[in-house]
Amino acid sequence: MRPVVAALTGPVGLPLAMLAASFLLRSLSYVPAVIDTDEGLYIVQAREWLAGTWPLIGTWDMHPIGAPALAALAMLLPLPVVFAVRLLGTIAVAATGTALVVLARTLGLPAIPAFAAGLLSVAMTVNFGGLATNTEILFAPFAVTALAIAAREAVRALDEAEKPRLPALAAAGLLVGIALTIKTNAFLEGCFAFAVIAGAGLVSRELPLRRLPVFALVYAAACAAPTVVIAIAYAVQGAFGIFLDVWFVAPLRYVGARISFRDAAWMVVSIALFLAWPLALAAATLLPRAGVARPARFGAVWLGVAILAASAPGMFFNHYFLILLPPLSLLAAAGAWALANRLLPARPGLLLAIMLGVLAANSWLADAARRVELGPGFRRPDPVRQVVAAVQQAVPPGSPIYVANYHPVVYVLAGMAAPTRFVFPAHLAGWYSGVTGIDADAEIDRVLASRPAAIIVDRGWWSAIRPPIRPVIEAALARDYVFAARVLEANGPVEIYRLKDLP
Repeated sequence: MRPVVAALTGPVGLPLAMLAASFLLRSLSYVPAVIDTDEGLYIVQAREWLAGTWPLIGTWDMHPIGAPALAALAMLLPLPVVFAVRLLGTIAVAATGTALVVLARTLGLPAIPAFAAGLLSVAMTVNFGGLATNTEILFAPFAVTALAIAAREAVRALDEAEKPRLPALAAAGLLVGIALTIKTNAFLEGCFAFAVIAGAGLVSRELPLRRLPVFALVYAAACAAPTVVIAIAYAVQGAFGIFLDVWFVAPLRYVGARISFRDAAWMVVSIALFLAWPLALAAATLLPRAGVARPARFGAVWLGVAILAASAPGMFFNHYFLILLPPLSLLAAAGAWALANRLLPARPGLLLAIMLGVLAANSWLADAARRVELGPGFRRPDPVRQVVAAVQQAVPPGSPIYVANYHPVVYVLAGMAAPTRFVFPAHLAGWYSGVTGIDADAEIDRVLASRPAAIIVDRGWWSAIRPPIRPVIEAALARDYVFAARVLEANGPVEIYRLKDLP
Protein backbone atom coordinates (compact mmCIF):
# COMPACT_ATOMS: atom_id res chain seq x y z
CA MET A 1 0.00 0.00 0.00
CA ARG A 2 2.78 2.43 0.87
CA PRO A 3 4.43 2.26 -2.58
CA VAL A 4 1.05 3.02 -4.17
CA VAL A 5 0.47 6.01 -1.89
CA ALA A 6 4.01 7.22 -2.53
CA ALA A 7 3.49 6.97 -6.29
CA LEU A 8 0.13 8.77 -6.21
CA THR A 9 1.46 11.60 -4.06
CA GLY A 10 4.80 12.00 -5.85
CA PRO A 11 5.71 14.94 -8.10
CA VAL A 12 4.66 13.06 -11.24
CA GLY A 13 1.96 10.75 -9.98
CA LEU A 14 0.00 13.39 -8.07
CA PRO A 15 -0.87 15.74 -10.96
CA LEU A 16 -1.50 12.78 -13.27
CA ALA A 17 -3.82 11.15 -10.74
CA MET A 18 -5.71 14.42 -10.23
CA LEU A 19 -5.98 14.95 -13.98
CA ALA A 20 -7.33 11.43 -14.49
CA ALA A 21 -9.84 11.87 -11.68
CA SER A 22 -10.89 15.28 -12.98
CA PHE A 23 -11.41 14.00 -16.52
CA LEU A 24 -13.38 10.98 -15.32
CA LEU A 25 -15.57 12.86 -12.86
CA ARG A 26 -16.17 15.74 -15.28
CA SER A 27 -16.65 13.58 -18.39
CA LEU A 28 -20.36 14.42 -18.60
CA SER A 29 -19.46 18.09 -19.04
CA TYR A 30 -18.28 17.40 -22.58
CA VAL A 31 -21.79 16.51 -23.81
CA PRO A 32 -24.01 19.64 -23.57
CA ALA A 33 -23.16 22.84 -25.41
CA VAL A 34 -24.24 24.97 -22.43
CA ILE A 35 -23.98 24.32 -18.72
CA ASP A 36 -23.70 27.93 -17.56
CA THR A 37 -24.46 30.97 -19.71
CA ASP A 38 -21.45 32.91 -18.38
CA GLU A 39 -19.08 30.43 -20.00
CA GLY A 40 -20.53 31.30 -23.40
CA LEU A 41 -19.73 34.98 -22.87
CA TYR A 42 -16.07 34.13 -22.26
CA ILE A 43 -16.07 32.03 -25.44
CA VAL A 44 -17.44 34.97 -27.46
CA GLN A 45 -14.80 37.28 -25.95
CA ALA A 46 -12.09 34.73 -26.72
CA ARG A 47 -13.22 34.44 -30.34
CA GLU A 48 -13.08 38.20 -30.80
CA TRP A 49 -9.67 38.34 -29.13
CA LEU A 50 -8.29 35.66 -31.43
CA ALA A 51 -9.68 37.73 -34.31
CA GLY A 52 -7.74 40.77 -33.06
CA THR A 53 -10.14 42.67 -30.79
CA TRP A 54 -9.47 42.63 -27.06
CA PRO A 55 -12.23 41.76 -24.58
CA LEU A 56 -14.21 44.71 -23.20
CA ILE A 57 -13.40 46.66 -26.37
CA GLY A 58 -15.06 44.18 -28.74
CA THR A 59 -17.26 42.29 -26.29
CA TRP A 60 -18.14 43.84 -22.93
CA ASP A 61 -18.31 42.11 -19.57
CA MET A 62 -18.20 43.21 -15.95
CA HIS A 63 -15.45 40.68 -15.16
CA PRO A 64 -11.71 41.09 -15.72
CA ILE A 65 -10.25 39.49 -18.84
CA GLY A 66 -8.51 36.46 -17.31
CA ALA A 67 -11.29 33.99 -18.14
CA PRO A 68 -11.47 34.87 -21.86
CA ALA A 69 -7.65 34.93 -21.96
CA LEU A 70 -7.50 31.32 -20.76
CA ALA A 71 -10.44 30.37 -23.00
CA ALA A 72 -8.59 31.86 -25.98
CA LEU A 73 -5.54 29.72 -25.20
CA ALA A 74 -7.78 26.64 -25.05
CA MET A 75 -9.45 27.56 -28.33
CA LEU A 76 -6.06 27.57 -30.06
CA LEU A 77 -6.14 23.78 -29.75
CA PRO A 78 -7.42 21.89 -32.82
CA LEU A 79 -10.52 20.78 -30.94
CA PRO A 80 -14.22 21.69 -31.04
CA VAL A 81 -14.74 24.91 -29.12
CA VAL A 82 -16.87 23.51 -26.31
CA PHE A 83 -14.59 20.50 -25.83
CA ALA A 84 -11.49 22.71 -25.69
CA VAL A 85 -12.98 25.07 -23.09
CA ARG A 86 -14.30 22.23 -20.94
CA LEU A 87 -10.86 20.60 -21.15
CA LEU A 88 -9.46 23.85 -19.76
CA GLY A 89 -11.85 23.47 -16.81
CA THR A 90 -10.80 19.86 -16.31
CA ILE A 91 -7.13 20.89 -16.15
CA ALA A 92 -7.88 23.79 -13.79
CA VAL A 93 -9.77 21.51 -11.39
CA ALA A 94 -6.93 18.96 -11.46
CA ALA A 95 -4.42 21.73 -10.74
CA THR A 96 -6.52 22.91 -7.79
CA GLY A 97 -6.69 19.36 -6.40
CA THR A 98 -2.93 18.99 -6.78
CA ALA A 99 -2.24 22.28 -5.00
CA LEU A 100 -4.65 21.32 -2.23
CA VAL A 101 -2.78 18.04 -1.61
CA VAL A 102 0.51 19.94 -1.37
CA LEU A 103 -1.09 22.44 1.00
CA ALA A 104 -2.53 19.69 3.19
CA ARG A 105 0.83 17.90 3.37
CA THR A 106 2.54 21.17 4.28
CA LEU A 107 0.10 21.60 7.16
CA GLY A 108 1.04 18.19 8.50
CA LEU A 109 -1.81 16.05 7.20
CA PRO A 110 -0.57 12.53 6.31
CA ALA A 111 -0.37 11.51 2.66
CA ILE A 112 -3.60 9.49 2.56
CA PRO A 113 -6.00 12.16 3.92
CA ALA A 114 -4.13 14.87 2.02
CA PHE A 115 -4.63 12.97 -1.24
CA ALA A 116 -8.27 12.40 -0.28
CA ALA A 117 -8.75 16.13 0.22
CA GLY A 118 -7.60 16.78 -3.33
CA LEU A 119 -9.83 14.09 -4.77
CA LEU A 120 -12.82 15.32 -2.80
CA SER A 121 -12.35 18.86 -4.09
CA VAL A 122 -12.27 17.50 -7.64
CA ALA A 123 -15.42 15.43 -7.10
CA MET A 124 -17.46 18.21 -5.52
CA THR A 125 -16.87 20.63 -8.42
CA VAL A 126 -19.45 18.75 -10.47
CA ASN A 127 -22.04 20.63 -8.39
CA PHE A 128 -22.96 24.34 -8.20
CA GLY A 129 -22.64 24.63 -11.97
CA GLY A 130 -18.98 23.71 -11.62
CA LEU A 131 -18.96 21.52 -14.73
CA ALA A 132 -18.85 24.75 -16.73
CA THR A 133 -15.48 26.43 -17.09
CA ASN A 134 -16.43 29.39 -14.97
CA THR A 135 -14.32 32.02 -13.21
CA GLU A 136 -14.35 30.22 -9.83
CA ILE A 137 -12.97 27.10 -11.50
CA LEU A 138 -10.27 29.08 -13.28
CA PHE A 139 -8.92 31.21 -10.43
CA ALA A 140 -8.93 28.41 -7.84
CA PRO A 141 -5.59 26.81 -8.85
CA PHE A 142 -3.81 30.16 -8.55
CA ALA A 143 -5.40 31.01 -5.19
CA VAL A 144 -4.82 27.55 -3.67
CA THR A 145 -1.21 27.44 -4.90
CA ALA A 146 -0.62 30.86 -3.35
CA LEU A 147 -2.00 29.55 -0.06
CA ALA A 148 0.22 26.47 -0.30
CA ILE A 149 3.26 28.76 -0.63
CA ALA A 150 2.00 30.84 2.29
CA ALA A 151 1.52 27.73 4.42
CA ARG A 152 5.05 26.56 3.63
CA GLU A 153 6.52 29.89 4.69
CA ALA A 154 4.45 29.84 7.88
CA VAL A 155 5.64 26.34 8.76
CA ARG A 156 9.25 27.36 8.14
CA ALA A 157 8.84 30.31 10.47
CA LEU A 158 6.97 28.48 13.25
CA ASP A 159 8.68 25.07 13.18
CA GLU A 160 12.09 25.69 11.68
CA ALA A 161 12.81 29.21 12.95
CA GLU A 162 13.42 30.41 9.38
CA LYS A 163 12.65 33.89 8.15
CA PRO A 164 9.82 34.24 5.59
CA ARG A 165 11.39 34.66 2.17
CA LEU A 166 10.63 37.65 -0.01
CA PRO A 167 10.79 35.61 -3.26
CA ALA A 168 8.19 33.19 -1.88
CA LEU A 169 6.05 36.13 -0.76
CA ALA A 170 6.31 37.69 -4.23
CA ALA A 171 5.46 34.37 -5.90
CA ALA A 172 2.32 34.02 -3.78
CA GLY A 173 1.39 37.62 -4.56
CA LEU A 174 1.86 37.12 -8.29
CA LEU A 175 -0.40 34.06 -8.23
CA VAL A 176 -3.04 36.04 -6.36
CA GLY A 177 -2.58 38.82 -8.92
CA ILE A 178 -3.31 36.38 -11.75
CA ALA A 179 -6.38 35.15 -9.87
CA LEU A 180 -7.56 38.76 -9.55
CA THR A 181 -7.44 39.16 -13.34
CA ILE A 182 -9.96 36.31 -13.52
CA LYS A 183 -12.29 37.44 -10.73
CA THR A 184 -11.92 40.03 -8.01
CA ASN A 185 -13.47 37.64 -5.43
CA ALA A 186 -9.94 36.25 -5.04
CA PHE A 187 -9.02 39.41 -3.13
CA LEU A 188 -9.96 38.03 0.30
CA GLU A 189 -8.05 34.77 -0.19
CA GLY A 190 -5.11 36.91 -1.26
CA CYS A 191 -5.34 38.85 1.99
CA PHE A 192 -5.47 35.55 3.88
CA ALA A 193 -2.30 34.33 2.14
CA PHE A 194 -0.42 37.44 3.24
CA ALA A 195 -1.79 37.19 6.77
CA VAL A 196 -0.55 33.59 7.01
CA ILE A 197 3.00 34.50 5.99
CA ALA A 198 3.28 37.76 7.89
CA GLY A 199 1.40 36.48 10.94
CA ALA A 200 3.61 33.42 11.32
CA GLY A 201 6.69 35.57 10.88
CA LEU A 202 5.58 37.99 13.56
CA VAL A 203 4.51 35.27 16.01
CA SER A 204 7.82 33.43 15.62
CA ARG A 205 9.68 36.76 15.74
CA GLU A 206 11.47 35.80 12.53
CA LEU A 207 9.88 38.80 10.87
CA PRO A 208 10.73 42.02 12.75
CA LEU A 209 7.84 44.43 12.96
CA ARG A 210 9.88 47.11 11.20
CA ARG A 211 10.14 44.81 8.14
CA LEU A 212 6.39 44.34 7.88
CA PRO A 213 5.81 47.43 5.67
CA VAL A 214 8.46 46.17 3.24
CA PHE A 215 6.76 42.76 3.07
CA ALA A 216 3.38 44.42 2.56
CA LEU A 217 4.69 46.61 -0.26
CA VAL A 218 6.36 43.69 -2.03
CA TYR A 219 3.23 41.59 -1.75
CA ALA A 220 0.94 44.42 -2.90
CA ALA A 221 3.21 45.12 -5.87
CA ALA A 222 3.22 41.45 -6.87
CA CYS A 223 -0.56 41.26 -6.57
CA ALA A 224 -1.00 44.42 -8.62
CA ALA A 225 1.54 43.57 -11.33
CA PRO A 226 -0.76 41.56 -13.67
CA THR A 227 -3.50 44.21 -13.44
CA VAL A 228 -0.99 47.01 -14.10
CA VAL A 229 0.28 45.22 -17.21
CA ILE A 230 -3.29 44.85 -18.46
CA ALA A 231 -4.05 48.51 -17.69
CA ILE A 232 -1.05 49.58 -19.75
CA ALA A 233 -2.17 47.34 -22.63
CA TYR A 234 -5.59 49.00 -22.65
CA ALA A 235 -4.09 52.47 -22.32
CA VAL A 236 -1.92 51.81 -25.38
CA GLN A 237 -5.12 51.01 -27.30
CA GLY A 238 -6.78 54.19 -26.08
CA ALA A 239 -9.23 52.17 -24.00
CA PHE A 240 -8.04 52.90 -20.47
CA GLY A 241 -11.47 54.27 -19.57
CA ILE A 242 -13.07 50.94 -20.47
CA PHE A 243 -10.52 49.09 -18.34
CA LEU A 244 -11.09 51.43 -15.40
CA ASP A 245 -14.85 51.10 -15.61
CA VAL A 246 -14.87 47.28 -15.75
CA TRP A 247 -12.23 46.72 -13.09
CA PHE A 248 -13.40 49.23 -10.49
CA VAL A 249 -16.76 50.87 -11.28
CA ALA A 250 -18.96 48.14 -12.80
CA PRO A 251 -18.55 45.84 -9.75
CA LEU A 252 -19.92 48.64 -7.56
CA ARG A 253 -22.94 49.00 -9.83
CA TYR A 254 -23.40 45.23 -9.67
CA VAL A 255 -23.21 45.08 -5.86
CA GLY A 256 -25.82 47.82 -5.73
CA ALA A 257 -28.32 45.38 -7.28
CA ARG A 258 -27.89 42.70 -4.59
CA ILE A 259 -30.79 40.36 -3.80
CA SER A 260 -32.98 40.67 -0.70
CA PHE A 261 -31.96 39.30 2.67
CA ARG A 262 -34.86 36.82 2.56
CA ASP A 263 -33.77 35.37 -0.80
CA ALA A 264 -30.15 35.26 0.35
CA ALA A 265 -31.14 33.40 3.52
CA TRP A 266 -33.03 30.75 1.57
CA MET A 267 -30.03 30.31 -0.73
CA VAL A 268 -27.62 29.95 2.18
CA VAL A 269 -29.85 27.36 3.85
CA SER A 270 -30.07 25.32 0.65
CA ILE A 271 -26.30 25.43 0.19
CA ALA A 272 -25.75 24.38 3.81
CA LEU A 273 -28.13 21.45 3.37
CA PHE A 274 -26.36 20.34 0.24
CA LEU A 275 -22.99 20.50 2.01
CA ALA A 276 -24.28 18.90 5.21
CA TRP A 277 -22.12 15.76 5.04
CA PRO A 278 -18.77 17.45 4.31
CA LEU A 279 -19.62 19.99 7.02
CA ALA A 280 -20.35 17.15 9.44
CA LEU A 281 -16.98 15.54 8.67
CA ALA A 282 -15.32 18.93 9.09
CA ALA A 283 -16.84 19.12 12.58
CA ALA A 284 -14.99 15.92 13.48
CA THR A 285 -11.76 17.96 13.57
CA LEU A 286 -13.05 19.24 16.93
CA LEU A 287 -12.78 15.80 18.54
CA PRO A 288 -10.42 15.73 21.55
CA ARG A 289 -6.90 14.67 20.56
CA ALA A 290 -7.94 14.56 16.91
CA GLY A 291 -4.34 15.12 15.83
CA VAL A 292 -5.27 17.49 13.00
CA ALA A 293 -5.11 20.81 14.84
CA ARG A 294 -3.03 22.76 12.33
CA PRO A 295 -4.98 21.83 9.15
CA ALA A 296 -8.20 22.28 11.12
CA ARG A 297 -7.30 25.81 12.23
CA PHE A 298 -6.04 26.78 8.79
CA GLY A 299 -9.06 25.25 7.07
CA ALA A 300 -11.56 26.87 9.42
CA VAL A 301 -10.18 30.37 8.85
CA TRP A 302 -9.88 29.72 5.12
CA LEU A 303 -13.49 28.54 4.97
CA GLY A 304 -14.60 31.70 6.76
CA VAL A 305 -12.68 33.81 4.24
CA ALA A 306 -14.21 31.82 1.37
CA ILE A 307 -17.72 32.34 2.74
CA LEU A 308 -17.10 36.09 2.81
CA ALA A 309 -15.73 36.00 -0.74
CA ALA A 310 -18.76 34.05 -2.00
CA SER A 311 -21.32 36.23 -0.25
CA ALA A 312 -19.72 39.67 -0.66
CA PRO A 313 -21.35 40.46 -4.06
CA GLY A 314 -24.75 39.86 -2.46
CA MET A 315 -26.09 37.82 -5.40
CA PHE A 316 -25.65 34.22 -4.17
CA PHE A 317 -25.53 32.56 -7.57
CA ASN A 318 -24.75 28.87 -7.31
CA HIS A 319 -21.30 29.00 -8.87
CA TYR A 320 -20.09 31.53 -6.27
CA PHE A 321 -20.11 28.71 -3.72
CA LEU A 322 -17.47 26.79 -5.66
CA ILE A 323 -15.04 29.00 -3.72
CA LEU A 324 -15.96 27.06 -0.56
CA LEU A 325 -14.97 23.65 -1.90
CA PRO A 326 -11.15 23.65 -1.44
CA PRO A 327 -11.19 24.67 2.25
CA LEU A 328 -14.20 22.47 2.95
CA SER A 329 -12.47 19.50 1.28
CA LEU A 330 -9.41 20.08 3.45
CA LEU A 331 -11.54 20.18 6.61
CA ALA A 332 -13.64 17.16 5.60
CA ALA A 333 -10.54 15.06 4.88
CA ALA A 334 -8.92 16.10 8.17
CA GLY A 335 -12.13 15.35 10.07
CA ALA A 336 -12.59 12.00 8.34
CA TRP A 337 -8.99 11.08 9.22
CA ALA A 338 -9.55 11.98 12.88
CA LEU A 339 -12.77 9.99 12.93
CA ALA A 340 -11.21 7.00 11.19
CA ASN A 341 -8.37 6.87 13.71
CA ARG A 342 -10.95 6.78 16.50
CA LEU A 343 -13.25 4.17 14.99
CA LEU A 344 -10.79 1.92 13.20
CA PRO A 345 -7.26 2.68 14.44
CA ALA A 346 -5.82 -0.45 12.82
CA ARG A 347 -7.00 0.55 9.31
CA PRO A 348 -7.81 4.27 9.33
CA GLY A 349 -7.02 4.62 5.65
CA LEU A 350 -9.68 2.08 4.74
CA LEU A 351 -12.40 3.83 6.73
CA LEU A 352 -11.30 7.20 5.37
CA ALA A 353 -11.56 5.87 1.81
CA ILE A 354 -15.06 4.54 2.49
CA MET A 355 -16.32 7.79 4.05
CA LEU A 356 -14.90 10.16 1.49
CA GLY A 357 -15.47 7.74 -1.37
CA VAL A 358 -19.18 7.60 -0.56
CA LEU A 359 -19.26 11.38 -0.25
CA ALA A 360 -17.49 11.88 -3.60
CA ALA A 361 -19.62 9.26 -5.34
CA ASN A 362 -22.81 10.79 -3.97
CA SER A 363 -21.69 14.20 -5.18
CA TRP A 364 -21.10 12.86 -8.70
CA LEU A 365 -24.25 10.71 -8.81
CA ALA A 366 -26.48 13.61 -7.74
CA ASP A 367 -25.41 15.56 -10.81
CA ALA A 368 -25.10 12.61 -13.19
CA ALA A 369 -28.60 11.26 -12.52
CA ARG A 370 -30.14 14.63 -13.32
CA ARG A 371 -28.10 15.06 -16.49
CA VAL A 372 -28.76 11.59 -17.83
CA GLU A 373 -32.49 11.84 -17.11
CA LEU A 374 -33.17 15.36 -18.37
CA GLY A 375 -29.89 16.82 -19.60
CA PRO A 376 -29.43 17.93 -23.21
CA GLY A 377 -27.47 15.54 -25.35
CA PHE A 378 -28.39 12.51 -23.24
CA ARG A 379 -32.05 11.55 -23.21
CA ARG A 380 -33.04 14.28 -25.66
CA PRO A 381 -31.28 16.35 -28.31
CA ASP A 382 -29.23 19.34 -27.26
CA PRO A 383 -31.49 22.36 -27.90
CA VAL A 384 -28.56 24.76 -28.14
CA ARG A 385 -27.07 22.77 -31.00
CA GLN A 386 -30.52 22.56 -32.59
CA VAL A 387 -30.80 26.35 -32.42
CA VAL A 388 -27.33 26.66 -33.94
CA ALA A 389 -28.34 24.37 -36.83
CA ALA A 390 -31.56 26.29 -37.38
CA VAL A 391 -29.73 29.63 -37.47
CA GLN A 392 -27.14 28.28 -39.90
CA GLN A 393 -29.95 27.11 -42.17
CA ALA A 394 -31.86 30.38 -41.93
CA VAL A 395 -29.12 32.96 -42.62
CA PRO A 396 -25.81 33.12 -44.53
CA PRO A 397 -22.56 32.33 -42.67
CA GLY A 398 -21.05 35.23 -40.75
CA SER A 399 -24.27 37.26 -40.70
CA PRO A 400 -24.97 39.52 -37.72
CA ILE A 401 -27.68 38.02 -35.52
CA TYR A 402 -29.17 39.22 -32.26
CA VAL A 403 -29.53 36.72 -29.41
CA ALA A 404 -32.07 38.61 -27.33
CA ASN A 405 -32.33 36.34 -24.29
CA TYR A 406 -30.67 33.03 -25.11
CA HIS A 407 -27.13 31.68 -24.77
CA PRO A 408 -24.41 33.91 -26.30
CA VAL A 409 -22.31 30.88 -27.25
CA VAL A 410 -24.70 30.55 -30.23
CA TYR A 411 -22.77 33.40 -31.88
CA VAL A 412 -19.62 31.28 -31.90
CA LEU A 413 -21.08 27.83 -32.56
CA ALA A 414 -23.17 29.15 -35.46
CA GLY A 415 -20.29 31.23 -36.83
CA MET A 416 -22.31 34.45 -36.73
CA ALA A 417 -21.40 38.04 -35.88
CA ALA A 418 -22.78 39.97 -32.90
CA PRO A 419 -24.40 43.36 -33.61
CA THR A 420 -23.40 44.81 -30.23
CA ARG A 421 -20.57 44.77 -27.66
CA PHE A 422 -23.10 43.71 -25.04
CA VAL A 423 -23.77 40.11 -26.03
CA PHE A 424 -24.75 38.84 -22.57
CA PRO A 425 -28.56 39.04 -22.57
CA ALA A 426 -28.90 40.12 -18.92
CA HIS A 427 -26.57 43.07 -19.58
CA LEU A 428 -28.69 44.56 -22.37
CA ALA A 429 -32.31 43.41 -22.56
CA GLY A 430 -32.32 41.82 -19.10
CA TRP A 431 -32.61 42.95 -15.51
CA TYR A 432 -28.89 43.73 -15.02
CA SER A 433 -28.67 46.40 -17.71
CA GLY A 434 -27.74 48.98 -15.08
CA VAL A 435 -24.36 47.33 -14.57
CA THR A 436 -23.14 48.38 -18.03
CA GLY A 437 -23.17 52.12 -17.36
CA ILE A 438 -24.73 52.83 -20.77
CA ASP A 439 -28.23 53.64 -22.00
CA ALA A 440 -29.25 50.02 -22.62
CA ASP A 441 -32.58 51.01 -24.21
CA ALA A 442 -30.81 53.19 -26.76
CA GLU A 443 -28.36 50.38 -27.56
CA ILE A 444 -31.23 47.95 -28.16
CA ASP A 445 -32.88 50.52 -30.45
CA ARG A 446 -29.60 50.80 -32.37
CA VAL A 447 -29.25 47.01 -32.65
CA LEU A 448 -32.79 46.56 -33.94
CA ALA A 449 -32.39 49.50 -36.35
CA SER A 450 -29.32 47.77 -37.81
CA ARG A 451 -31.67 44.94 -38.83
CA PRO A 452 -29.60 41.87 -37.91
CA ALA A 453 -30.16 38.87 -40.19
CA ALA A 454 -31.88 36.91 -37.42
CA ILE A 455 -33.24 37.41 -33.93
CA ILE A 456 -33.40 34.62 -31.36
CA VAL A 457 -35.98 34.79 -28.59
CA ASP A 458 -36.34 32.30 -25.75
CA ARG A 459 -40.04 32.39 -24.90
CA GLY A 460 -39.48 30.27 -21.82
CA TRP A 461 -37.38 33.10 -20.39
CA TRP A 462 -39.38 35.98 -21.86
CA SER A 463 -39.83 37.30 -18.32
CA ALA A 464 -36.04 37.78 -18.15
CA ILE A 465 -36.42 40.64 -20.62
CA ARG A 466 -37.28 43.97 -19.03
CA PRO A 467 -40.99 44.87 -19.54
CA PRO A 468 -40.32 48.11 -21.51
CA ILE A 469 -38.12 46.18 -23.97
CA ARG A 470 -40.57 43.35 -24.73
CA PRO A 471 -42.92 45.40 -26.97
CA VAL A 472 -39.90 46.98 -28.71
CA ILE A 473 -38.60 43.56 -29.73
CA GLU A 474 -42.08 42.31 -30.65
CA ALA A 475 -42.63 45.37 -32.86
CA ALA A 476 -39.33 44.78 -34.66
CA LEU A 477 -40.21 41.12 -35.21
CA ALA A 478 -43.64 42.01 -36.63
CA ARG A 479 -42.24 44.75 -38.87
CA ASP A 480 -39.04 43.27 -40.30
CA TYR A 481 -38.94 39.51 -39.64
CA VAL A 482 -40.59 36.22 -40.51
CA PHE A 483 -40.72 33.13 -38.36
CA ALA A 484 -37.98 30.66 -39.35
CA ALA A 485 -37.77 27.87 -36.75
CA ARG A 486 -38.76 26.79 -33.29
CA VAL A 487 -36.72 24.62 -30.87
CA LEU A 488 -38.16 23.23 -27.67
CA GLU A 489 -36.12 24.14 -24.58
CA ALA A 490 -36.61 23.01 -20.98
CA ASN A 491 -38.78 26.01 -20.05
CA GLY A 492 -40.46 26.65 -23.38
CA PRO A 493 -39.80 27.25 -27.08
CA VAL A 494 -36.85 29.13 -28.54
CA GLU A 495 -37.89 31.00 -31.68
CA ILE A 496 -35.66 32.02 -34.57
CA TYR A 497 -36.85 34.90 -36.78
CA ARG A 498 -35.31 35.67 -40.18
CA LEU A 499 -35.11 39.11 -41.78
CA LYS A 500 -37.88 39.41 -44.39
CA ASP A 501 -35.79 40.78 -47.25
CA LEU A 502 -32.69 38.68 -46.54
CA PRO A 503 -31.30 37.31 -49.83
